Amino acid sequence: MELQDKDLVSIQEVRHMVSKANEAQKKFAKFSQETIDKIVYAMKDATYPQAEFLGQLASEETGFGKWQDKKVKNQIASEGVYNHIKGMKTIGIIHEDEEKKIVEIGTPVGTIAALIPSTNPTSTVIYKTLIALKAGNAIIFSPHPSALKSILKTVEILNKAAVEAGAPEGLIHCMTQPTMEGTSELMKHKGIDLILATGGSAMVKAAYSSGTPALGVGPGNVPAFIERSANIKEAIEKIVSSKTFDHGTVCASEQAIVTERCIAEKVKEEIKYQGGYFLVGEQLEKVTAIMETVTGGMNPRIVGKSAQDIARMAGIEIPQEVKILLCEEKNVGKNAPFSKEKLTALLAFYTVEDWQEACELCYALLENGGLGHTLAIHSQDEAIIREFALKKPVSRFLVNTPSTQGAIGLTTNLAPSFTLGCGAIGGSATSDNVGPMHLINIRRMAYGIDDCKRTGETAELSNIDIETITRLVMESLKNKFN
Repeated sequence: MELQDKDLVSIQEVRHMVSKANEAQKKFAKFSQETIDKIVYAMKDATYPQAEFLGQLASEETGFGKWQDKKVKNQIASEGVYNHIKGMKTIGIIHEDEEKKIVEIGTPVGTIAALIPSTNPTSTVIYKTLIALKAGNAIIFSPHPSALKSILKTVEILNKAAVEAGAPEGLIHCMTQPTMEGTSELMKHKGIDLILATGGSAMVKAAYSSGTPALGVGPGNVPAFIERSANIKEAIEKIVSSKTFDHGTVCASEQAIVTERCIAEKVKEEIKYQGGYFLVGEQLEKVTAIMETVTGGMNPRIVGKSAQDIARMAGIEIPQEVKILLCEEKNVGKNAPFSKEKLTALLAFYTVEDWQEACELCYALLENGGLGHTLAIHSQDEAIIREFALKKPVSRFLVNTPSTQGAIGLTTNLAPSFTLGCGAIGGSATSDNVGPMHLINIRRMAYGIDDCKRTGETAELSNIDIETITRLVMESLKNKFN
């Protein structure tokens, strides 16, 4: 009997895809590194020329961001990621230490479930497919329903290129009937070996609660500190270029500017000159009113929107050249919307007395929804930069660079990635920019050490009083069970 309920259809589809993916992955696991690399190259070669088309498709479908910037993200996800991973050894013998007599052998984890957000749909699919197959895995996508069309098209391009280059049929899948029930079935299915989760906090929490090993990333609430020694003009240029990149949809984009009182007026004037607009009075009240839902979460209607779009929604008038809307804020917490993550053209602005106070404020902002993610600093004082870096609970500490582009590896030498780990403090299993090496198991072949060394160690141990060792062991066991 044909299933009519969407949730049941979704669950049935997931079970079928997992079965096919497991079968294909068993074949793929036998491929050589050279053959796998050819398949990865073919996928890169197929998606890079489609970067603009896929960017336009994603922007039109979701209403988020700018297609021109989504094109750039697709290029990073294809060419940028490929160039970074192409020389990696992921399968077979990946490292050999002749002195310690240890050989490391890379093996795939198996079949990966990949959760895809609506803010960066096509670029995240390209990136996750390249790193998953580079590591010898199969991958099944759970798409955000509002980005289904663009995600399916991206998967189609990737799958066609992979199969034509020699990959087994069934290695890459995407749910066509995405439901919460189907995604839950995917994450909990015994045929799934690892979940790679990118998206909202609820999605990431569900991945970690599924019982399946997971790599998930938390939200970002990125402070940008402009210290008194900074080149103010360059600092604002970088912050504006980052915050307006795809209208702020990348979780590593700046959420607050923090600066010292001695330069605050100069910073504000430069912000205004470069397209910033400080909201006050009724205008601020109207924008604040549309920033959040009744439960205090970020209003999805403002995500990935321009300053002009937000002004129209709020019913206010702003100059045509305005790129970012700012609020001079003093508070941090649930009752201060500007102090939270805002994946759009909105920024908080804080003034402090010195870098020590900035340190405390940035910590408070990170605790307000960004622990473990990213912090940016603009300064020429290396001592303060180092002091700041040593005390901040972040996984990426970016110096004199746009936070968005720096975190994803475009303007830094960090690994190009669209899954940015937040470490244990941010609820993540890794603090890295996730790549192929996170998607393999490493088998270590260890040879016995030479007889001379073992004989020496045995002789050294024989000099210890056996009765003393026995007594200490018994005392330890007694303390443990009492």
